[in-house]
Amino acid sequence: MSDHNDTKNAPLMLSVSGCRGVIGRSITPEVASRFASAFVGALREDEGLGGGRLRIVFGRDGRAHSEALRMGAIAGLLASGCDVIDLDVAPTPTVGVMTEHHDAHAGVVLTASHNPAEWNGLKCLMRAPDGGRCAAPDAQRAGRIVRRFKDGRTAYAGHEGQGERSADDTGAHVHVARALKAVERIAPVESIRAAKLRVVVDCVNASGARGARLLLDALGCVADMLHADDTGLFPHPPEPLRENLGDLCDRVRATNAHAGFAQDTDADRLALVDEHGAYIGEEYTLALCAASVLGASADAGGATLCTNLSTSRMVEDVAALHGARVVRTPVGEANVVEAMLREGSPLGGEGNGGVIWPDVAMIRDSLGSMALTLALMARTGKPLSQLAAGVPAYVIEKRKVSIEGLDAAKACAAVAGAFPDARVDTQDGVRIDTGEGDTAAWLHVRASNTEPILRLIGEARTSERARALLDQAAVVIR
Repeated sequence: MSDHNDTKNAPLMLSVSGCRGVIGRSITPEVASRFASAFVGALREDEGLGGGRLRIVFGRDGRAHSEALRMGAIAGLLASGCDVIDLDVAPTPTVGVMTEHHDAHAGVVLTASHNPAEWNGLKCLMRAPDGGRCAAPDAQRAGRIVRRFKDGRTAYAGHEGQGERSADDTGAHVHVARALKAVERIAPVESIRAAKLRVVVDCVNASGARGARLLLDALGCVADMLHADDTGLFPHPPEPLRENLGDLCDRVRATNAHAGFAQDTDADRLALVDEHGAYIGEEYTLALCAASVLGASADAGGATLCTNLSTSRMVEDVAALHGARVVRTPVGEANVVEAMLREGSPLGGEGNGGVIWPDVAMIRDSLGSMALTLALMARTGKPLSQLAAGVPAYVIEKRKVSIEGLDAAKACAAVAGAFPDARVDTQDGVRIDTGEGDTAAWLHVRASNTEPILRLIGEARTSERARALLDQAAVVIR
């Protein structure tokens, strides 16, 4: 029998991504309430929002067995003097869109993203200090939230300061309307509708199904919604990786669909399957969306795209074709957003299938990614396989190493020392760039923000070269 008070193998992860843990062990309704209240305290004191009523938009990724945590988190917000606009099941980007739509102060999402069903957590979204765009908090703002939580500094209010809850079920409609307005500038919606594209979407029985169906219907697609019930029971591990998407690939082939899309639980990531039922993957999502945006722009040559150190160099290749450039950041959505705001980027994101399209949201967004991909297909008249083949091919290999017993900083320093002739970037762990042209390859080693592991990522022209980099790093680390 497992000890549900033992968090050794189920630690509460606290990071720029909020809090995340295993239900009944490291995350409980009481923990959710305290974390939500600590967030409100940070908004009031650190963000200078004072002691009046705050408006918070709340949503959840729909995973089963989350009702108690949902009630705990909402109770923490209400008890801290917030009026809560409850979207119920809603993707993370929809919560961000609705936070702006309601001119709310912040958003909170109950989600563990790609983690397995027994995990859950809270993700915080914040407006800019001037009441501008809603996005994930940067490292400093997130750090203040975490410190307040660790110090036990809640913001619970007295009798007359309690908040009120209201429901809003229009989130998907508002989000899709914004996506349709934005994609019109990339390719006329009528041209997408005229293409009569057949699309299969694997929604992993989570939050993305409603918005995906509305979007695809509006774009004139024949939508085959796979794993799109409201049970919240995952039909396979929820991370949209090749090994988890056999059903989607089979369905695309069986129905002669033009494309397959795979969302994660909070629908901020998107993986692609081509018309042959072949898994293209997550890394191509950002590259193809970049091609969609830059190809539709008359002044793409002055554009700057932003992505993190762990993302494929494909995005540089696409940007170069249009005379644009790429700025690299530490891993973490907030770091990419910070660079995008600084650079005025028309697009950014991460190689995990998380595309940030400011015209829709300053948050990774699978709906915007679907719209951009379909617009590119309609504008070029090319199938998804041909569009993917037009991007220079690389192979990314990934590995995880348990962090138990390791000093992550020392491990990264050791890896840097093992490549004395390489170009080294230490913004986030260590990234090693070696070789030029066809021999070019890179390795990134960093501590995860969401799991107790070191992530090892290598990219090269061949899988053998990429794996050799990971092998070399693993030997040095151990």
